[in-house]
Amino acid sequence: MDNRWSVLVINGPNINMLGIREKGIYGDKSYNTLNKMIQEKANKLNIKLEIFQSNHEGDIVDKIQESYFKGYDGIVINPAGYTHTSVAILDAIKAVQIPTVEVHISDVNNREDFRKVSYVREACVESISNRGFKGYLDAIDFLYENYSD
Repeated sequence: MDNRWSVLVINGPNINMLGIREKGIYGDKSYNTLNKMIQEKANKLNIKLEIFQSNHEGDIVDKIQESYFKGYDGIVINPAGYTHTSVAILDAIKAVQIPTVEVHISDVNNREDFRKVSYVREACVESISNRGFKGYLDAIDFLYENYSD
């Protein structure tokens, strides 16, 4: 059995289109590049890692609930568009009581007004935005430094 400290990274809708969508906001690096960066960070810290992406809210809720039963120690989540709409994702994070960091690649506070509202933020131990892909690495560091044994 693998008893390493473990993190689940969850990405919401359209994150799989990185490198294709709105390059002026999200840059030209692909989703695969992001995943490789995250995996390299996990390897460096000897963290057990799972990366999940879905365009479907219910799948994200199911994955958060599953994280409880699989015993994950931390969650990094970029809910993407669901940040601003999903009470269901908020409730799932609250239900599992796993330390969770919200991540956004762009500066959501300097975009459209609706993007300044985050439903999930109130259930998260930290929120990181405007650091590009590095925000995910910072989130893993934050969880590891504050919640690992």
